[in-house]
Amino acid sequence: MIQSMTGYGKAVVAFNEKKINVEIKSLNSKQLDLNTRIAPLYREKEMEMRQMVATALVRGKVDFSIWVEKEAGTDATPVNAALVENYYRQLKDIAEKTGIPEPQDWFSTLMRMPDVTTKTEVEELTDEEWEAAKQAIGQAIDALVEFRRQEGAALQRKFTEKIDNIAALLASIEPFEKQRVEKIRSRIVEGLKSIPEVDYDKNRLEQELIYYIEKLDISEEKQRLQNHLKYFRETMLQTDCQGKKLGFIAQEMGREINTTGSKSNQAEMQNIVVRMKDELEQIKEQVLNAL
Repeated sequence: MIQSMTGYGKAVVAFNEKKINVEIKSLNSKQLDLNTRIAPLYREKEMEMRQMVATALVRGKVDFSIWVEKEAGTDATPVNAALVENYYRQLKDIAEKTGIPEPQDWFSTLMRMPDVTTKTEVEELTDEEWEAAKQAIGQAIDALVEFRRQEGAALQRKFTEKIDNIAALLASIEPFEKQRVEKIRSRIVEGLKSIPEVDYDKNRLEQELIYYIEKLDISEEKQRLQNHLKYFRETMLQTDCQGKKLGFIAQEMGREINTTGSKSNQAEMQNIVVRMKDELEQIKEQVLNAL
């Protein structure tokens, strides 16, 4: 079945007093183009995260983000009480020795001193937290893949509609094709009759007509186009359906439609060919979104 390259997935997993958030967005691209925004704590696992995303998503322009939200109060920078007391004693001693007045607002003065509120501990990624982060990544990937499937189903309905339209237009050519042969014959014969002094060999005329009509025959083009339409439908139903393959089939369909147009020397047939081209262009535009 068809999958779209357009998708979105998000997951949130709680771990201790944190919420691990993962968000993934994807758009169409010829290859995998992965951009990441990773919280500092998880950067050591970047290659592993990239591998998880690449294996699951295969192709597309992908934006991957992982960040952490901490519960209110858990991330407050601690005040170094011992350092505050040390600053207080030093300033008080200086004031007594020099006669400089002590500050009226000791608290605000001390809090402006260096390193009073500096956070010195380094947070390390534990195995348990990494497992929680992987769980969030997996859930976000699953959500995006499901989004892609839904978008792919919509694409498949669109493609089926356009393929049906082309098949119907192809069938509508047949009456005009039969009329065309008789019109060509009548036009040539009438032209020769309008020149009474010209004598012609009827057998030779028939041979020339057959040659001329064979050059304009579109039976092979019609048969090949029907085969391509059938192959396109079959490919859409395959479990490993690929957008690139659908694109190649659409190109072959275009060749047959163009050749049919070049051989169609009748206005009604040319109008039908133009409509087929319009339907095919819509397929080509949308097939770029197929995975």
